[in-house]
Amino acid sequence: MRDILAEIVEKKRAIVAEAKARVPLEALKEKLTYGSFAMSHSFGRRPWSLIAECKLQSPAKGRLTKSHSVLELAKLYEENGAHMLSVHTDPHFLGSNEDFQAVRAAVKLPLLRKDFVIDPYQIYEARALGADAVLLIARILSREELKKFLYLCWSLGMDALVEVHDRADLAAAHSTPADYIGINNRNLVTFETSPEETVKLMPYAEKGRRYISESGIFGRSDAELVAASGVTGILVGEGLVRADDVGAMTRLLAEGIKAQNIQEETA
Repeated sequence: MRDILAEIVEKKRAIVAEAKARVPLEALKEKLTYGSFAMSHSFGRRPWSLIAECKLQSPAKGRLTKSHSVLELAKLYEENGAHMLSVHTDPHFLGSNEDFQAVRAAVKLPLLRKDFVIDPYQIYEARALGADAVLLIARILSREELKKFLYLCWSLGMDALVEVHDRADLAAAHSTPADYIGINNRNLVTFETSPEETVKLMPYAEKGRRYISESGIFGRSDAELVAASGVTGILVGEGLVRADDVGAMTRLLAEGIKAQNIQEETA
């Protein structure tokens, strides 16, 4: 069966090599200003957070929307109450550094650079682009790399969302001091999504960390399901961009659903 993640990572090596040749690391470092942990400041003020993703395409499903550009989505999300934005810079998702910079210039919300980080260079590059956080995928990094990359993020004033898909990934994330762990509800073999994946993993969550449910959230019932499991936020892409009314769906998912009440009742 096709291993889409392995294909993306293999192509990413060439993309990173080209970026290094174009802008050497030392030159990149000269452009840096240090971040202010904007994700932590934003999430620390509320019991529920929505990371709205500017997602035009999926390797598994193809083009998701032609109605909005990345920049238009970003502005809609901000206007309708999203707490943070996720912006793709990988070509498999029609992402680009240029789109990221355009969003950075247009919105004030914290920005997550959504990419497949396999090299420290990409973390410096993310900060140079204005990212407040990066995604670190446990499945494609060793435990040593996860910890090393996490500390590098912190040294640059950025947060990191460590993404996991199963208990092995979760154990790897827990071997680091990561504050934010994202549970991706996508099966990496079939690429199907189900919020039940979050429900299965949350019994193994550790106190002192915040968990975000990613993928497969398409409305109130899905959000309430993962909220009841104990997560304190969601990352939503397809469920927003394919909504009949993107603004209305953003408001619905950003309001917290019944997250706080559900967590109190199940505590």
